[in-house]
Order: sequence, then structure tokens, then C-alpha cells
Amino acid sequence: MIASSTLLRLPTLSLETSKVAINSRIFPKDQPGVGSFGSHPLLAYRRIVFPSRNSINGKVERCFSTKAVLTDDKSTVTADEEMDIGILSTDPGLEQYKDHFKYRVSRYVDQIKLFTKHEGGLEEFARGYLKFGFNREEGGIVYHEWAPAAQEAQLIGDFNGWDGSNHKMERNQFGVWSIKIPDSDGKPVIPHNSRVKFRFKHGDGVWVDRIPAWIKYATVEPSSFGAPYEGVYWDPPSSERYHFKHPRPLKPLAPRIYEAHVGMSGSEPVVNSYREFADDVLPRIRANNYNTVQLMAVMEHSYYASFGYHVTNFFAVSSRSGTPEDLKYLIDKAHSLGLRVLMDVVHSHASSNVTDGLNGFDVGQSSPDSYFHSGERGYHKLWDSRLFDYANWEVLRFLLSNLRWWLEEYNFDGFRFDGVTSMLYHHHGINMGFSGDYNEYFSEATDVDAVVYLMLANHLIHEILPDATVIAEDVSGMPGLGRPVSDGGVGFDYRLAMAVPDRWIDYLKNKRDMEWSMKEISWSLTNRRYTEKCISYAESHDQAIVGDKTIAFFLMDKEMYSGMSCLTEASPTIDRGIALHKMIHFITMALGGEGYLNFMGNEFGHPEWIDFPREGNEWNYEKCRRQWNLVDTEHLRYKFMNAFDRAMNLLDDEFAFLSSSKQIVSSTNEEDQVIVFERGDLVFVFNFHPENSYDGYKVGCDLPGKYRVALDSDALEFGGHGRVGHDTDHFTMPEGIPGVPETNFNNRPNSFKVLSPSRTCVVYYRVDEADEGNNASNASQSNEKSVAATIEVEVVSEHGNIEESASSKGD
Repeated sequence: MIASSTLLRLPTLSLETSKVAINSRIFPKDQPGVGSFGSHPLLAYRRIVFPSRNSINGKVERCFSTKAVLTDDKSTVTADEEMDIGILSTDPGLEQYKDHFKYRVSRYVDQIKLFTKHEGGLEEFARGYLKFGFNREEGGIVYHEWAPAAQEAQLIGDFNGWDGSNHKMERNQFGVWSIKIPDSDGKPVIPHNSRVKFRFKHGDGVWVDRIPAWIKYATVEPSSFGAPYEGVYWDPPSSERYHFKHPRPLKPLAPRIYEAHVGMSGSEPVVNSYREFADDVLPRIRANNYNTVQLMAVMEHSYYASFGYHVTNFFAVSSRSGTPEDLKYLIDKAHSLGLRVLMDVVHSHASSNVTDGLNGFDVGQSSPDSYFHSGERGYHKLWDSRLFDYANWEVLRFLLSNLRWWLEEYNFDGFRFDGVTSMLYHHHGINMGFSGDYNEYFSEATDVDAVVYLMLANHLIHEILPDATVIAEDVSGMPGLGRPVSDGGVGFDYRLAMAVPDRWIDYLKNKRDMEWSMKEISWSLTNRRYTEKCISYAESHDQAIVGDKTIAFFLMDKEMYSGMSCLTEASPTIDRGIALHKMIHFITMALGGEGYLNFMGNEFGHPEWIDFPREGNEWNYEKCRRQWNLVDTEHLRYKFMNAFDRAMNLLDDEFAFLSSSKQIVSSTNEEDQVIVFERGDLVFVFNFHPENSYDGYKVGCDLPGKYRVALDSDALEFGGHGRVGHDTDHFTMPEGIPGVPETNFNNRPNSFKVLSPSRTCVVYYRVDEADEGNNASNASQSNEKSVAATIEVEVVSEHGNIEESASSKGD
């Protein structure tokens, strides 16, 4: 056991099996379901060395390695571990938690060794869909299902009239049931797109029918209210399969993500399809200069109003919007437009639905024989859902294979992991207000099983697809979540900056405009861990769900129904609302992270809220759609917010400020209500004052030279008042003593003066004099050629002959 004298008490393994203490570690003596379908001798150690990575300082950091004495499988292993965990050198404050990091890293390394020894490695282990579920083999269909609690099992479906008496399955010693159904006359007995289920008898002698856990497609009879889902055998002939035509787009310097829900993406109050989304919505996303689409609710979920977060069938696409081939069409269409596609993956919990989902395999057995923990640990009381046992071998196979399936079968470019906070802690974040105290992250409350699973998942994803983008939805701010696994981190590329939208909602609900604090806004946007990237957002789907409001609706409320026409003068409420909508989204993008996210429709200020059809609204779809007609109608003011959103993204395309590590806030003036900062070589000036405009306002900058307007929220094309001149050159003046920041203006060595109107944001770029000179020279040469040609034509014309020839020469 870990010595009690250490600074941090570490949790033991969660396997509810007998355990053997090995050199201050606890390892499972027996673990069910190891190997192809079982057999697990005790781990035999080998030296594993991970490739070195360059540190942020350009120095090579030696990654952690584990060396041990190799003995026979039945003896105790003596381990002499030497670990160099890179994350500790980046943040010395983590040094006191070194034992915690060593513990979880050793758990990770041990698991990798087990996969290598018994499954051919992690990547091979994650091909579980080639062993479990339905697979074509020579001469027939083979079906495997892990169900240790079953006493007897049968395969039933349309193919046998739902009578399994002739299709009984055999069980091995590890609880895996199998059957091979030979072809008939060279054709599969189970037809493509036919219904199937797994029927088994559990300990009470009761027979139950369940959808196979690894099913690739599941459907429900739409005309029958409350009907159960049916598993569908999906194996279309080549002529009916969708074949990808377009390569994956290159990974962008910074993701600009458009979060979308296919089902509610149509204008009509019905469920939209994958193909309709591909043809109608993807072009809108591309036109607004996003480079990434994040799709919600892809995994099958029987309850539509769960927003896709109560998953019932993990390998199946949501059948409401179409077939697996339809989803492939969508992703391929996105790739053809240069859009990468991320999937909102839910591995934090599973639907408690017994009839349609994975929970149906839980019939009261103990945790080692189930996908989920038993008792309270296996149930999320706020979500009414089941919680996975991340230390269970077959659960790891199921979840890791699930990730590989979506990457390789559907060509997704990465994932946004939902509910990561719930995974990281035994308390699941319930009633926890994280203060940033490191003790909140590294204690007995930490679920190391889940942390190790996430490390394995991120390692796997980046091995399969090195350019994958993987994002964590975590509200706690756990240090190391966004650091590479090889540095002792959890391995995510980005985390969502979830505190940012909360700050905006607090301001919009509770503070008058003059009470907005520039320092607090700036702090909220820049409060993120060094070397760990964030995706910033002002609002996502969370802020639009029934019971809450979008930012546009908070700002303009009922006047959005009557005051959005350009044919009448904007009211003060509408004028303020559009101005602040642009400013809030833009400063969140520019200062809040290394990537940006927007939820479908919020780019143009979609009014009202989202309300999925449910019993409480009489199953109405009216507010489960997107009113694209609002932004498409030329005389409505929604077009202004949409145009500015497009320009924000284009600015990053042109100047790549999101990916720049240079971010300097030089002024947060509470009296003026102005924030000035640099991102890359751009200078941003945000004036939040509701009344005051400032002419000749002095702003600091790094580089000397001439600056011009790059983007202006007050431009007429964005619904502004056109108060800022775009053809004005702003020349810098040196400030103070070079190299002595305290003598500079706002700690910046140079400054220039601008006009800063109230409730506007203006971005300035430095003009490259050399490029400008070349451009001017080229323009001058072009003009000279043009003038010479004109003169020559005129002279020839005066002579009244060979005019045609002279004109040709001039051309």
C-alpha cells in the first residue's frame, strides 16, 4: 500500500477482485475477459521507453520510463521505477503531488504492457469491433457478445421469425457468447437491414431481449409512440455503401468550431437529415469561414430530448437523421469543403434505459461482470444514468474500440469528450465549486481509473490519427488535462473554457453596463493554464436550452420580434444589443483561448431558446429548429451579426492571431471602460462604455510603424454607425527608454492614437512598408504601362490609319 506518510493519499485500484500487493502497488490477481476472449496471468514486466518530446523551451525532455526486474508470471515483481514527468518541470506547484502523477503514470504503463502481452498492443486491442458484434467470416456470419451474467443465450431476429431455439449460443469461461450462422446457397442468412436482438436468460430464470452491445445501427417504428428500438444488422453490398471521395483537410493552426445538431438544423419543425444538413447547412458554415464542424447527438439515443447525451447504442449512428451511409456522405461533403469534423463522444456515462441500451445487460451482477460499477458508484444521481467501470478489461475494449470505430469507419477528425469532470472525480463535480486549489484535483476524490482510461484514449486517438483534434469538456480545470500523455498529462489537445460563458451570463443577468469590470472580463478570458490550450466560447448549446437564453435574447428580448427590420430606425435596445453581441463574441474569440466555438445559429443572434419535443411541451418541434430565413432576409438586422461573425473568422484566416502565443493585455481602464490588448501583431481596442467615445485615444503596442484598421465592428456593413475611418494611417511614437518597461506607456515601447467610439471594437494591423512599397511600385508600373498604351493608341488614331493594329499593340 502507499505509505500513509506521503503528502497525498492515493486511491487503490477499483477492481472488485482479489488483489495482490506488489511493491507498494495493487494489481488485480484475476481480471475477467483478458486476451482475445480471456486468460490473464500476472503481468510480466518489460522496459517501456516512450519517445522523447521537445519541451516548450526547445530542450529535449526525457519522457517517463519504467524499468523492472523480469520474473516468471507467478512470482512477485520487484520494480525499480525511474520517472521523469515533464509536467512537473513546467509547474513546480505540482511537485508536491509527484506521487500521484507517478501512480497514475505507472497504472497507464502497466495497462499498455498488458495490452501488448495479451492483445498485441493497444491499437490491436481497440479493434474489438472485428471480434465482437456481427462480423462476416468466410462462409457465414459470426456473432460474439460479452454477457457474463447470462445463463443461456440465443440470437433472434427477422431471419428466424424471432425464435432462437435453433440459434443457441455457446459461452466460454469468460462470459463471451458466440454463434456462427453459415451462409445458405452462398448468401448470408441474416439479410442486410434486418432486425436482430440478443436474447438471454439471467440468474432469476427470466428471459430478456436486448439490442446487441456492438450493434452498428438501431431503429424504431416512428408511427408507434414509445416503441422499443430494434437492433439492425447493417452490411450493405458494395453498390449501396458510401465510398469516401475526399481526403481529410489539413489540421488548422487554430480550430474555429461550428457546434451543430443535425436533427434540429432544418428550418421546418421536423427532424433534419444528414444529407439535408450536408447540402444546406455545411455551405453556410464554410461561407462563415469556420474550419471545423462539431456534431452533437451522433451516437444513437432513444430519448431525443436528451440532446444526444443519454446514449443507448454506442456504435450506432442516430437513425432519426438517416443511415450510416448518409452520415458518411455528410462527413465527406464537409471534407470537400475544407471542413474538419469532430464528434461529440459520450463516454462519461450511459443511458439508464434498460430496453434499448447497454444498461439492459446489467441484471444485478457484480461490477467485474458488468459494463458499470455496482451500487451507488455505478449511478449518476443528477443525470439518472449509469457510470462505467473504467478498470474493467472489457469496458476498456468496448470504449477504446468505439473511438477507433468512429475514426476509421466514418473518417471523423477527432472528438469533443463530454462530461469529463464527471469522469475525473468520484464526486462527479456534484455540488463542487472548484477554486483552483490543487488539493481539489489530486486526492482520494480523483478517479484514477477514469484518468488512466482518458490517457489511453488520447494516446490511441493520436496514434491512429496524429492530426486528430481532441477536446475535453471539463469545468474543474484539472492541471495536466491538456498536456501530452508522454509528459504525464491526460493528453487532450484542448479544454473548453467553460467559465467564460458563465461570466457573460452573470453580467447580462445581474449587472448594468456601467458596472462591467474591464479587469474582471480580461481576467476571466485569460485565466488559463500555461501550455494547455483552450477553446473559448461566449455561448454553446448549453446556454440556449429551454430555461435559459441566448446572448442575443438576453440583450434584446421581446424587441427581437418587432425591432429587427432595417426599414425602421433601430431602437436603443436593438442598437445596444447588436453592438454588444458583436463585442462579446469577438473579445471571447480574440482573448479567451487558442480556438473558438460557436453554436449553430448564434452567429446571427438566433432568438428564443431550444426546446426538444417532450411531454412538457406536448411533443412540439417548433423550437427545435433553426430559423435560417431570419439571416437570409435582406431587410432584417440578423445579417449584420452574421456578417461580423464571418469577418471575425476571416481575420484569423489572414493574421492567424488565435494560434499566436503572443497575448499581451496592456490596458484595462475601468473609468474609460476600455480594454486594449495585442494578439500576434494585431492591436485590439474594445470600448464597452455605453456613451463615451474617445478621439485621439492612446493605445500601446510592441512594434513601431504604421497601423491601419483590419476590422471594425462599427462599420455600416456590420450594422454600426460608420464612425471610424478605414483609410486613416496611424503612426507610432516611441515611449520611454528602450528596454525599460516601467518607463513605457502601459509597459509598451510604442503607441499610436485612435478614434474609439462607444460600444465598438476595432482591430489594427501593422503595415509592412516593404510590401507596401512593392505593391506601390507594381501599381505604378502597371499605371505607366496603361498610360503608355493609351497615349500610343491616341497618337496612332490621330493619323487616321493602322488604328486596329495600334489598338492591338496597346492590348
